[in-house]
Amino acid sequence: MPRKSIDIIVPDLSGKRAVVTGASDGMGLGIAARLAAAGAEVILPVRNPRKGEAAVTTIRQVAPGAKISLRSLDLSSLESVAALGDALREEGHPIHILINNAGVMRPPNRQTTADGFELQFGTNHLGHFALVARLLPLLRAGGARVTSQVSIAARRGRINWDDLNWDRSYDGMRAYSQSKIAFGLFGLELDRRSKAHGWGITSNLSHPGVAPTSLLAARPELGRSQDVPQIRLIRALSARGILLGTVESAKLPALVAATDPSAKAGVLYGPSGPGNLGGPPSEQRMYPPLRSTDEAQRVWQVSERLTGTAFVEA
Repeated sequence: MPRKSIDIIVPDLSGKRAVVTGASDGMGLGIAARLAAAGAEVILPVRNPRKGEAAVTTIRQVAPGAKISLRSLDLSSLESVAALGDALREEGHPIHILINNAGVMRPPNRQTTADGFELQFGTNHLGHFALVARLLPLLRAGGARVTSQVSIAARRGRINWDDLNWDRSYDGMRAYSQSKIAFGLFGLELDRRSKAHGWGITSNLSHPGVAPTSLLAARPELGRSQDVPQIRLIRALSARGILLGTVESAKLPALVAATDPSAKAGVLYGPSGPGNLGGPPSEQRMYPPLRSTDEAQRVWQVSERLTGTAFVEA
């Protein structure tokens, strides 16, 4: 039986400037294309210029009049994050939408960022934390909505406070869960602090469910020469419309969270099907590991210290 198509309406975004991380391929590319087709000026910060140029070409094929441009960003390098922040602040244009979508998942062996952090924690969470801090003046100027992409891996697990960098005993999946829990706690704390300090930013979370994205595919740069075995099952189930989503449907929760006028701050959006693995996007119950404000404040403070960045209000 053919899979029933799932889609949403993205409102007119003319005059809006949007930044989407991780948009050089897969789900992020689809998110950026929809924003551009709705009239937004879209900035793609990418690590690989060749993939970035290919992404721009793809977007302009579906949205010929797209206003889209590339910037350089490696979220695993705080120096690169700072350089992008400086460049965008020098341009001086307000940012209205920021979708923190980029991420890495389950390197087979422990790897570190340029700054010595465990790769998943450093890229998925700390890199984005530092980016939002650097862009705060532009986000405030645009009254921005910040949407941070977490994962169903944040549904369980905890932050390994005794060994944040997994120096003593690396577990790729637990480290991935930690990175997404920390990232989710940050996104929720950002919204609370914006309200408390009058920053004018709204922040929420999204997750894509489970779909055959590139996260578990072969990634030689992560030391993974072949697809993770689970991706074959994911592709098969997705193709048959069984439980799981598609790359197309997986992008929809983030688009709802970031663009729907009725989307709420401080909440989580994801697929509404069984187990929240696939299906139309909707508001979700907050995952238990993301509910503690004390944990969120601790994540914020530790992240400021580790990244050397602070959320300056001026």
